[in-house]
Amino acid sequence: MSLVLHENLSLKPFNTFGVDVRARLFAEAHDDHEVRQGLMLAADRGLPLMVIGGGSNLLLTRDVDALVLRMASRGVRILSDDGERVVVEAEAGEVWDSFVRWSLAEGLAGLENLSLIPGTVGAAPMQNIGAYGVELKDVFAGLVALDRQNGELREFSLAECAFAYRDSRFKREPGRWLILRVRFALARKAHLHLDYGPVRQRLVEEGISSPTPADVARVICAIRSEKLPDPAVLGNAGSFFKNPLVSAAVAERLRRQYPDLVAYPQADGQVKLAAGWLIDRAGWKGYREGAAGVHAQQALVLVNYGGASGSQLFALAERIRLDIQERFGVELEMEPNLY
Repeated sequence: MSLVLHENLSLKPFNTFGVDVRARLFAEAHDDHEVRQGLMLAADRGLPLMVIGGGSNLLLTRDVDALVLRMASRGVRILSDDGERVVVEAEAGEVWDSFVRWSLAEGLAGLENLSLIPGTVGAAPMQNIGAYGVELKDVFAGLVALDRQNGELREFSLAECAFAYRDSRFKREPGRWLILRVRFALARKAHLHLDYGPVRQRLVEEGISSPTPADVARVICAIRSEKLPDPAVLGNAGSFFKNPLVSAAVAERLRRQYPDLVAYPQADGQVKLAAGWLIDRAGWKGYREGAAGVHAQQALVLVNYGGASGSQLFALAERIRLDIQERFGVELEMEPNLY
């Protein structure tokens, strides 16, 4: 295949915030050859290369003076199956939730808690996506990435990815690695993660005492749909801020002042605070400033009601961040990549 190039293309359909900025050049890569074509073309034109997936973790504040390369590769394959552990490989351009649904239809467990997360397979390792007690690293079996510095392919093991909370080596080395395909270790026999109260409660309400992975996925999809707006209806990038990690002393200080503080002790002695609780407690939930606002049902989600610019959304995010810092002495960090 050969890369099809578009000039001065609107990126509104390619970012879930629905921000209308333009890319100087735009192309979709359907295979490794087209990825390399994109790299060479950007170099020939003297332009930076911006690689995107589903655009669900991106806030665009200005026109993009670069070649925007959207990963559109497709394909899912089973590499090995010993009857218990199944290694599956998916191309970077696969839609994440479609891949999760495929795994469930194949009778494979492990991804059910990660249902309905927007984005693509290739973007998932970048920030080590996670939800309801499971992170990508928990089911990770390796990936193949292109080194943009020398054009070589490299295999990455779990340790080499240096996964952390919403973080990875690939996020810490921006512009170097282009993820082409990812492998996952799934299971024929489910070991379900039901530690999060809302999931277990919903299953009990439905009278399900021995849930299947499909049951868990269905319940999580229902909970997410109730809490989070559909980007196709209301522009957003899901959770805008990371849940901050603080010392036990800071958490205790806050708990004395706010007995209803939502906090989760971590194995390393730190405490993870619920960013949504902090923002809600500060009175931001449902706040709206023109076309930019905070979702009425989930304080962690910034939304574009239609026509908001990326700069307006970022300005609102900064006001929230500074307010939380002043009120609670806690620093919030945004999840989406900013351009």
